[in-house]
Amino acid sequence: MCVLQWGIRMRLDIHKDFPILDQNIHGRPLVYLDSAASSQKPKAVIEAMTHYYEHDHANIHRGIYTLSERATVLHDQARDRVKQFINAKSSAEIIFVRGTTEAINLAAHSYGRSQLRAGDEIIVSVMEHHANIVPWQMLAASVGAHIKVIPLLPTGDLDMENYASLFSPRTRLVAITHASNVLGTVNPIKKITAIAHAHHVPVLVDGAQAVPHLSVDVQDLDCDFYVFSAHKMYGPTGIGVLYGKQALLENMPPWQGGGDMIAQVSFSGTTYAPLPAKFEAGTPAIAEAIGLHAAIDYIETIGMPAIMAHEAALMAYAKTRLGDIPGFRFIGMAKEKVGVIAFTLDDIHPHDMGTILDRSGIAIRAGHHCAMPLVMSLGLPAVARVSFGIYSRRADVDALVKGLYAVKKVLA
Repeated sequence: MCVLQWGIRMRLDIHKDFPILDQNIHGRPLVYLDSAASSQKPKAVIEAMTHYYEHDHANIHRGIYTLSERATVLHDQARDRVKQFINAKSSAEIIFVRGTTEAINLAAHSYGRSQLRAGDEIIVSVMEHHANIVPWQMLAASVGAHIKVIPLLPTGDLDMENYASLFSPRTRLVAITHASNVLGTVNPIKKITAIAHAHHVPVLVDGAQAVPHLSVDVQDLDCDFYVFSAHKMYGPTGIGVLYGKQALLENMPPWQGGGDMIAQVSFSGTTYAPLPAKFEAGTPAIAEAIGLHAAIDYIETIGMPAIMAHEAALMAYAKTRLGDIPGFRFIGMAKEKVGVIAFTLDDIHPHDMGTILDRSGIAIRAGHHCAMPLVMSLGLPAVARVSFGIYSRRADVDALVKGLYAVKKVLA
């Protein structure tokens, strides 16, 4: 209880750390409830990136002058920080990419194309983001593989009995989300991984919606790949992470060629650099890596236990307040959830709802949320979604409730 109260008190100060939240939209104070799409950025992240551009910018790993050396140190420190944050064994297991989508595509093109053959199988779930469906469909089409889909239970949880039954001697990979971007469901990754490993099948985990809300320890989860984006966790856009077990990464071929991923180049052949450089062709997102470092520092200054406690309290408050609105329907009520609530309201189209709420300064998401198979499986054309961040407050929930009553009044 003490931790919970401390987390709530911290929230009042945290809101001030995010400059973008101090503004009016259509004459009303901004209420930002779309953090699952992209979180806002604290001053600490903005200032870290600005300082780099004003004082330290140069290309890395190539220059022998001071600016290049300083930039190289900052970039390499960011990789070490990510390694600590998710408890990887080695910084060599941390590959910087543009985001979760590119990380999954890298795994599909490099690991998938080198390991899968015609008739092989990939297991995914119905709750996956398109980024964890389409690359595997493309891979399957190119090699003649097949995709099997784990269905949902009525609660919004995965059907784990069905999952266990999907394995066959031809199963080669499981690709699964840690937390659903629509339902908020937190999947039992350790159990999912243990079942897969019993069949000698590796597991890729999409952690984009988990890392801002949960403590992630990749060694404890024992997953083979873990991917996430900085912009979901208070960092900048344009950078993300592919974690992979070192033995797997070392056996995977590079998927892009160019500077910094080579050891030796000649017209008779090329040899590749060791990890992690082998997968990082070209000039990297240096400032963005520094911003990711700052975002991790910011999260850990507050502490994940306090963040989790606060979001749990906020979710409980939101469920009570929203559940009192006539015609409000929660979509997905899994016991383990991150700060995401999908819903419908009477027969009002979510797009109309979002448009009217915006006139009151309230930003929510409406549509299929890049998860069309999931929304279609629910028998709905679209759903509305609110998603909380570290800066979200009870006052935001109160504003949403007031706004939804206004929506009902306008569209009654």
